Amino acid sequence: MASSTIISLFGQSPIKPLQNHMHTVFECTEQLNHFFVAVCAEDWPAAEAVYNKMAELESAADDQKQDIRLHLPKSLFMPINRSDLIHLLSKQDKICNKAKDIAGVILGREQIVPKKIASDLKAYIKSAVAVVLEARVVIDELDELIGSGFGGREIDLINKCIINLDKAENKNDKRQVALRSKLHAIEADLPPVDVMFLYKTIEAIGHLADRAKSAGEQIQIIIAR
Repeated sequence: MASSTIISLFGQSPIKPLQNHMHTVFECTEQLNHFFVAVCAEDWPAAEAVYNKMAELESAADDQKQDIRLHLPKSLFMPINRSDLIHLLSKQDKICNKAKDIAGVILGREQIVPKKIASDLKAYIKSAVAVVLEARVVIDELDELIGSGFGGREIDLINKCIINLDKAENKNDKRQVALRSKLHAIEADLPPVDVMFLYKTIEAIGHLADRAKSAGEQIQIIIAR
């Protein structure tokens, strides 16, 4: 009863649109798995098709972001600061921007992925996307958190979700180290420019996971306030 009463009082709550935005962000980022399968197979028409899909989703996320900002009241009858919501929205948006940038650089120069690291790179991408998924799980709990009046059980659940987010990001970090090591072992046999772009791609994928972790951890900041 208390939960439904609180939610009814919120009226035009921005939480659901913000969660929908994160779902679009994840859908865009998830396309990286398909993109790198095509890249590793050197199927550039397929890679371009996936990139175009990512561009559509990134544009949709931008539209959602603008709509949320335009309709977000200056004063909210909610136990969350308006600035915190805007900050969370910005962090979410940066995730799909980074995903699209990664794909764009690879596609733009049709960067060949050496066969010796292809499977590791695809696994690394998959683990980075998994971090984004865990961040989405955390953000999906935000409406329940508010509906419970920041109840202890819901806070405990979110904290467990954030632990899973941390574990996913740590796993991604370990894959990054292992992939760098494998690339280092073969870099003398590759064109120097290719080596540079591959290292930058590995770094960018790590930044993607970091951005996802930061978005999820923004919920902890909201709870703390």
